[in-house]
Amino acid sequence: MTTDPIADMLTRIRNGLRARQDQILVPASQMKLELARILKNEGYIQKYTVVEEKPQAKIRINLKYSSERAPVISQLKRISTPARRIYVGREEVPRVKGGLGIAILTTSRGIMTDREARRQRVGGEIICTIW
Repeated sequence: MTTDPIADMLTRIRNGLRARQDQILVPASQMKLELARILKNEGYIQKYTVVEEKPQAKIRINLKYSSERAPVISQLKRISTPARRIYVGREEVPRVKGGLGIAILTTSRGIMTDREARRQRVGGEIICTIW
């Protein structure tokens, strides 16, 4: 049992990219499905599918590489942890790499990117940053 399932998912993605794997499996949860949806919509992964298994479903994530087989994601960093939560108000939502990367936040209106949070004028907990 891992104490931080989100950090575990991000680490599995990082390790899969380093090992040049085409796909990885992550234990499923609603939060992880939302993270996978955002990664897909922002173009950081090819696709994701839910694999029904007992006792717990898994998410199969197809990793994305450039034509030279370089990973599309250069850095994936967990910001808020169970031991240290990082919250920001709507005015302090960060820009990652001057807008080249994204921050994923969990807000009162659901999980969204920093761009979407600024558009909806909401703050929240910063889950991770990606570029």
